Amino acid sequence: MNKKSFEISVIKTNAPKQKPDVTKGLPFGKIFTDHMFMMEYASEKGWYNPRIVPYAPLTLDPATNSLHYGQLIFEGMKAYKTPQGKINLFRPFENANRLNKSAERLCMPEIDPEITVSAISELLKLDSDWIPTQPGTSMYVRPFMMATDCNIYLPPSETYLFMIILSPVGHLYNNELTPMKILVENEYVRAAKGGTGFAKCAGNYAGAAKAAISAREKGYHQVLWLDAVHRKYIEEVSAMNVFFVIDNIVVTPYSPDSILDGITRNSAIAIIKDWGIPIEERPIAIEELAAAYDAGKVSEVFCTGTAAVISPIGEIGWKEKQMEFGSGKIGALTQKLYDEMTGIQTGERPDRFGWVYDVG
Repeated sequence: MNKKSFEISVIKTNAPKQKPDVTKGLPFGKIFTDHMFMMEYASEKGWYNPRIVPYAPLTLDPATNSLHYGQLIFEGMKAYKTPQGKINLFRPFENANRLNKSAERLCMPEIDPEITVSAISELLKLDSDWIPTQPGTSMYVRPFMMATDCNIYLPPSETYLFMIILSPVGHLYNNELTPMKILVENEYVRAAKGGTGFAKCAGNYAGAAKAAISAREKGYHQVLWLDAVHRKYIEEVSAMNVFFVIDNIVVTPYSPDSILDGITRNSAIAIIKDWGIPIEERPIAIEELAAAYDAGKVSEVFCTGTAAVISPIGEIGWKEKQMEFGSGKIGALTQKLYDEMTGIQTGERPDRFGWVYDVG
């Protein structure tokens, strides 16, 4: 199926849900709109039957292949309604391309990015009344693909289901710009060279849960992962990329095999470069960070990700050492970057990079 032959059938719900009272706050990822997109794949005929239908539970055979072997990938992006009433997506083709990168790694069929973005756009237009407009809110878009062969034979499957669901959301955390406490993980590893660390696949996140729970029990919000080989090089913070401002230079880890190719990360790098601030993408050891901290050279630490956009880090715990940044307040660069990124996304600031996609 190509874009020219792509026609979506639409069945509207006869029982619209009650929309949430946004003034009381929106929990992240727990409320879903009236409709969803679905499309199937079979090896003998490719992608077929694209449709928008009322949001409803799925009926799956107990032997559905993805339930047993984790052949499931997903993406996450946000849509915003501008003050002029337009619907904006932020760099959706980057997400569509990354979905295909994940699909290739897990031996799953790719989808023409034009089709993915078109399907998202049509679903957003149908459920546009659900898009919140209060500051700090947005519509979270979750495309995902799963294997659907009904057998417990090892992957790859020959049939797949691609879906898109929408969720109006507030901040990922109660106060998105309150600095987080991060614990360096010394026992478990998230990803290794040659593995699936760069892919957005379900198993990556399930495997990280034990370390996250342990960190929360110790009073931390998130985990800072180290590399799997040397157990010394910083990789990323749970589901977010991480940045350090060291001696007035922004440093962010780079490892194409084991770090997610974050779209918000790449956008932050582009903005920082545009501002003329020195930035380096390179390996950084936890020992280097600790030495720089002891020398008084680390002024800010922050994370980037679709869900949170920009999140400041106020404390990092490593073994017996506690490194504190910013006296519990968000740093100047972190705040400036957050304001610029969210301003572009919501249409309140000029999009000089051409990142915003007008859904129409």
